[in-house]
Amino acid sequence: MEVDLTPIMIFLGAFALAFGIRYLSNKEKMAMIERGINPGISTDIKKPTPSPFWSLKFGLLFVGVGLGLLLAMVTSRMMFGEEITGTEEGQQVAIFFGFITLMGGAGLIISYLVEKKWMEK
Repeated sequence: MEVDLTPIMIFLGAFALAFGIRYLSNKEKMAMIERGINPGISTDIKKPTPSPFWSLKFGLLFVGVGLGLLLAMVTSRMMFGEEITGTEEGQQVAIFFGFITLMGGAGLIISYLVEKKWMEK
């Protein structure tokens, strides 16, 4: 009878990780208190600045992915027709992934250019 130890090891690893992070955080705070530094106010950690362009970025990404799917469908229909054999199916998958990543990347580049232009003003 074989026992699968994967779930047990995942649980133990997650517990050890959480315990280790908490333990080291407490040690760091105690060292700060010993040196006379307030551990509640840390000057080393910078909070990320909120970006006003998240919706633009994701919108253009999804528009690019949608255009990529549309172009991939049109291209695969033009190349292979309605009937697709088993050997052509792998090529069709490559066309779909290629167009999705290409157009999604183009959407992100357009988002970057719009953000850059806005920041220069």
